[in-house]
Amino acid sequence: MTHAHGLTGERSDHKVAGIFPEQEAARRAAEELRELLALQASQLEVLSPGAEGVNRALEPEQAGIFHTILRSHAWLGLAGAVAGLVVFGVLYALGLPLVLRSAWPAALVLTFFGAIAGMLLGGLVSLRPDHDPYISRVRAGLEGGASAVVVHAFDLAQRGKAEEALQARGADTIRTF
Repeated sequence: MTHAHGLTGERSDHKVAGIFPEQEAARRAAEELRELLALQASQLEVLSPGAEGVNRALEPEQAGIFHTILRSHAWLGLAGAVAGLVVFGVLYALGLPLVLRSAWPAALVLTFFGAIAGMLLGGLVSLRPDHDPYISRVRAGLEGGASAVVVHAFDLAQRGKAEEALQARGADTIRTF
């Protein structure tokens, strides 16, 4: 499954982790989830305390993150520019004297600042604020001796099913948006 559209460049935008107090419970849950949800091997990771490669397991798509930065800035910058033009059109239609006397400069300024506002929102998307709590909780669990099952879902439905399945097996879950 490829990621065809959207603001991000990652294949699996949605992540959910289940934290289990015992490693064996995490392994059993992972095996059950793989069968229940027909997950690909790359979509599911079991992390144990002291495991190597935790960063890669939590965020495996480094190239996708770079594409997220590019796509979110481009699309939201374009959307902001269009919004700036719409604001200009509304102000022009309302007959605002400043806009009527200086139509071209007003259109350029509103388009420019709309694009800047859109790119600022693109920066927020690139920061991925929903990933910080996910990463922090999994790391804290691992440092506390727990094990974690990490699922990289391809869509919201798959993430929801994975989260429900992990909770049904007694996991403390955390997810991204």
